[in-house]
Amino acid sequence: MKRILITGAAGFIGSQAAREALKQGFAVTIYDLLTYAGHRINVDEIVDGDRCRFVQGDIADFNLLLKTMREDKISGVMNFAAESHVDNSINGPLPFVKTNILGTFNLLEASREYVKSAGLDAADFRFLHVSTDEVFGELEDTGYFVETTAYAPNSPYSASKASSDHLVRAWHHTYKLNTVITNCSNNYGPRQFPEKLIPVIITNALAEKPLPVYGKGLNVRDWIHVEDHTRGIFLAYQKGQAGESYCFGGRSERKNIDVVKAICSSLDKIRPRKGGGRYEELISYVTDRAGHDWRYAIDDSKAERELGFQREYKNFEAGLDHTVRWYLDNSKWLDIIRSRKK
Repeated sequence: MKRILITGAAGFIGSQAAREALKQGFAVTIYDLLTYAGHRINVDEIVDGDRCRFVQGDIADFNLLLKTMREDKISGVMNFAAESHVDNSINGPLPFVKTNILGTFNLLEASREYVKSAGLDAADFRFLHVSTDEVFGELEDTGYFVETTAYAPNSPYSASKASSDHLVRAWHHTYKLNTVITNCSNNYGPRQFPEKLIPVIITNALAEKPLPVYGKGLNVRDWIHVEDHTRGIFLAYQKGQAGESYCFGGRSERKNIDVVKAICSSLDKIRPRKGGGRYEELISYVTDRAGHDWRYAIDDSKAERELGFQREYKNFEAGLDHTVRWYLDNSKWLDIIRSRKK
């Protein structure tokens, strides 16, 4: 049974990827530092110490990475480990440089040393790096990002992710490491840390707190369910050509304000406010984010054509209802996450 090292797998997307790996018959080593956005509760139900084991570690720790790869006879790496919140990168960019750039460099070097010392052929080991559509900058009212779109990052976060993408590409071309890069649109679904738009709105609404919306809420994002995204990642991991990149989107563009109102409508139906009224009444417009990109949208025709990628969550509102219900049914998870935020 082949074993994948999944870094950042106690986070939102990484924990879903670990579940997908087990579902597809892989063994998994979860490698996570458990910073503020990584939580053991996200993976406790799947960690068994054998087929799925947990290592608490930093991707900056070269020796621990190499030791883990050798002990577990890793056949590939999926790198989800990253600082990922744009607002945090604006307020303090240094951790983004350390983790997203230097951490990725360190992981690439550990992988290269492991492949060399283990005597593996390039085809025996794959390095998949998970990135974002934000590396491409912003779109006007029309057009789509594709794999060949020029990089034009606008925030410290997206700049750090663009830098890591370039490192991965360079390690393939220079050192022949078997790499694949994936770029995705905004993810949503279970276990998303409550700093991103959808979980913030759900948790604030349940607590009867203001629902913050940047500017007038007219910025546009494309949304993909985390389960669809991780299925796409595994297609890229197993079928993607070395050195290539693949984009994954949801084909569900929505203005931010429309996403917020859709969440409110879902909550109105599933869990009406105790005091009456509509959750939409809690919406509060706040000062816009510095350098707020106008629109993101992905054309993932390449992934459909070359990998056979298809979305199961074709209807965003249905996927959103599923997400809202998950948060309502997992109050214990929310309580633990809130306690760690304090």
